[in-house]
Amino acid sequence: EDDLQFICCEGCQQESPNLKLLTCLHTLCLRCLSKSKPDGQCPMCWMAIPQANSMDNLLFTSLKARLKVYKKIMDGVDLLCDNCKEAAEFWCFECQEFLCTKCFRAHRHYLKGHEVKRMMDIRAGSAKDFLKGTRKTSNLSCSNPTHKNHTVSIYCQKCEKALCCSCALLDSHHAPFCELRSESQRRQEELGSMQRELRRRRSSFEATYTVLQEEASRLEEAQREMRELIRQRVEQLVGLIRREEEELLGLVEARQEQGRRELARELQGVEGVLRRMEAGERLVEKMRLYATEQEVMDMQPFIKSSLQELQRLQPLAAKDQTWPRNFAECRGRLQAL
Repeated sequence: EDDLQFICCEGCQQESPNLKLLTCLHTLCLRCLSKSKPDGQCPMCWMAIPQANSMDNLLFTSLKARLKVYKKIMDGVDLLCDNCKEAAEFWCFECQEFLCTKCFRAHRHYLKGHEVKRMMDIRAGSAKDFLKGTRKTSNLSCSNPTHKNHTVSIYCQKCEKALCCSCALLDSHHAPFCELRSESQRRQEELGSMQRELRRRRSSFEATYTVLQEEASRLEEAQREMRELIRQRVEQLVGLIRREEEELLGLVEARQEQGRRELARELQGVEGVLRRMEAGERLVEKMRLYATEQEVMDMQPFIKSSLQELQRLQPLAAKDQTWPRNFAECRGRLQAL
């Protein structure tokens, strides 16, 4: 579906098994990152890419894996029960297993709380429906490596980690506690609040970007008018001021080029910030729609840090900008002639 194309690399728009989330909140594959190394800039927003300051985009990787299962279900080829290898008719969102009719009956008897759907019902729905189902059943793992298979529902606010009941009860270093789901919800709400603030602040950057574009247009128009005026005056004095004509044209070109370069830098900077803001809003929205609790716990601090950096940026007021907007020197020399 078109709405799920965002899981591709934002640089080359290709699928990749290794997607990196940068501090500018754009996601690039390793190939695009290697291409950007000489400049050290993100090709999307031109922000400097700090060395080794990125993380695996866990959300995109997880979504690709879940979509792979969905595509297998939609294709309906070689769908076998994970237990007895008979033809599969059901999919368990909790166990993430294919089940035949016989195994489904046993599964329903022993695991009554699991959400199981028929293949035909999944095919009748959309990819979004399937992803939402897998999101609900994705479980976090305990931060203790020896308790990876333990179910966790506790969050230690001191060490900022998810814990199983054994760790919470036996290790006195963990305190205070809160419910893991509430902590995940708090982090989602925090990102949502930052997203709303970015939307509010984005208008000022958009206004600055518009002013810079208008200034660039005015600069181009002023250049055209000045060139025409110079040519008209020079035609009146033909042989006597031919050399003066060339000097004046050169001066105009220099002023225009200087202004163009400065405006281009400002436009690129503001556009880069806008792209980072768009990337931030888009990523937070996708986190809200599709991220599991594990992904929220792992990615939220990184995303939060990048969003805070964006919040600290201020657009430069148009009245504070200085460019060589006029051609006073040219006019003075023409008057002297």
